[in-house]
Formats: sequence, structure tokens, C-alpha cells
Amino acid sequence: MNVKSFGKIAVLAGGPSNEREISLRSGKAVYKALTNEGCDAIFLDVGENFYDIIKRNKIDVAFIALHGRFGEDGAVQKLLEDAHIPYTGSGPEASRRALDKIESKEMFIRSGIPVPKYRVMEKGEAVPLSVRSLGMPLVIKPQFEGSSIGLSIVRSEEFVKDALDEAFRYGQKIIIEEFIKGRELTVGIFDEKPLPVIEIVAKNNVYDYAAKYTDPETRYIVPAAIDEMVKKSAQELARRSHHALGCRTFSRVDIMLAEDGKLFVLEVNTIPGMTERSLLPKAALADGITFNELCVKIIEKALVNKDETAKKS
Repeated sequence: MNVKSFGKIAVLAGGPSNEREISLRSGKAVYKALTNEGCDAIFLDVGENFYDIIKRNKIDVAFIALHGRFGEDGAVQKLLEDAHIPYTGSGPEASRRALDKIESKEMFIRSGIPVPKYRVMEKGEAVPLSVRSLGMPLVIKPQFEGSSIGLSIVRSEEFVKDALDEAFRYGQKIIIEEFIKGRELTVGIFDEKPLPVIEIVAKNNVYDYAAKYTDPETRYIVPAAIDEMVKKSAQELARRSHHALGCRTFSRVDIMLAEDGKLFVLEVNTIPGMTERSLLPKAALADGITFNELCVKIIEKALVNKDETAKKS
């Protein structure tokens, strides 16, 4: 597909979520890649007047680089559908399910996809007694949010309250989850197929916000130095998780490889980071797809999805 046939591309970034700054980084990288490939692209820092921005710029297709709420919860996807503008990535319902850590876990369990044991807690209620069965350490995180915002690893009961308070800053419900000791893997999905597995090696074995964005000691092993059968199993779990939520075109699935060799799916990211240093582009590059090519191919898929939807309606 000739890039001139794409029409005017709007790279949507920024937005109102707690991941605004990360989104701006992704958006600027995507905008640069598309313009370098000869695309007619504009960069839009999305604000409250979304409809006005879209109408004023008369765009033909949107590349969504909005992380967190509004971008990953299905809101912007629904607005774009209402405006009859094709867009990249998953639809409104799949996006909403993936960002909701409670609903996505329930869907994984129904699909036979292994997840860590967990309990749900609502603001104002006592810590469920069943939490003790999860043991220590515990992972405590908000129902929504990405980039490990509001997430704590609790290694002693005396720190549980602080972790709960931190998670409840971001919503009325949280997840208390067993800590899986082992190796952290991530599998990108592109064009509905799994990419090479990446292993994440973070200081103190905790891949939190600092490890993701500020710690220079965090390492990424591409492809992961793990057994070939484990790689294939991780890729298959990632593919199944992507489809269980109804995701489309691309995503990134985070997985733990426990010390006993079992795999557990943590979550699916429908709009993963999109800089050359981000994990999905790293996996794509290991599969022979450069960052610029990846951005162009994602736009191509958005337009193909639009045509297929039109044929069905």
C-alpha cells in the first residue's frame, strides 16, 4: 500500500491520563517515523475538545498513542467510530476489557489461561481474610492504570496499609495478587501473530515505573534466553490472551515464568509503548521489522480493518 493513499494521519498523544508524559514520548516517536517514511502526518496533543480538534484538522486515519485512561479504556476508540474515522489497534470493548485488570483476569480464567491467584478489594472494606492464603510477598495494584502506576510489591504485613492507600489513590477497586517469583517475559503480538519473546531483567526483580522509565540498569534480552518449548508456550499463551479479550492487530502480553517452569499471564497492553526503545518495537525488530516499518504497517492494518468492517455492514 502506497503511503500517499493513507491520506492525512493524526498521531493522537498526550491526553488526560496519569501516563500523559509517556504518551507524548510515544506519539512524537511515531510522528517522526511516519513523516520520515513520507506520510502526511500531524501530531495532536489531545485535550478536552477532542471533537473540535478532529473536525478542524480533517483527518483520514488516527494513530492512537494515548496510554492509560481515555486512550486504552475504549473512550477515544468510540469517539473515532462515531466520527467514522479509522484508527489503529483494538476496538472500544477490547480496549476497555484489557485496561480493567479485574475483568481481564476473569476472562482469562474462563478461557483456561493461567493467572496468579488474586483477591479483589473495594475502598472502605476490611482486607479479606482470604488474602493471607496468598502468602508474602504480595502485589497490590489499582483496577485500572498502566505503566505500573499505583503498583507496590509488599514483602511484610507492616507495609500492606501503605500499599493499599497508594493503590486506592487511583480508583475504588484494587487487586491483591500473589507474587510469582521467577523471570519476567513479554510477548508482542503483531498482525495477530506472536513476536519473539523478550525477557526483562530489572534491579531487585521488580519491573515497576522506575525500572521501566528511569533505571539505566534495567536490561532487555531479545530474544529471551529460555528453552525453546517455553518460548513457544509463552507465545501461544500471549496469542490466546490477545484473542480472549478480542484485541485487534497488535498488543503486548506480560507473562511470568515461575521458578517451577509454569507460565502466568499478568495483563495485556492494547497500546504499548511506541518508541524505538519500547518493548513491542524491540520484538518487531528482532523479527526483521524496523520501527518506521512497524508504524507504517500499523496504519495499513487500520485501513484494512476499516474496509473489512464496511464489507460486513
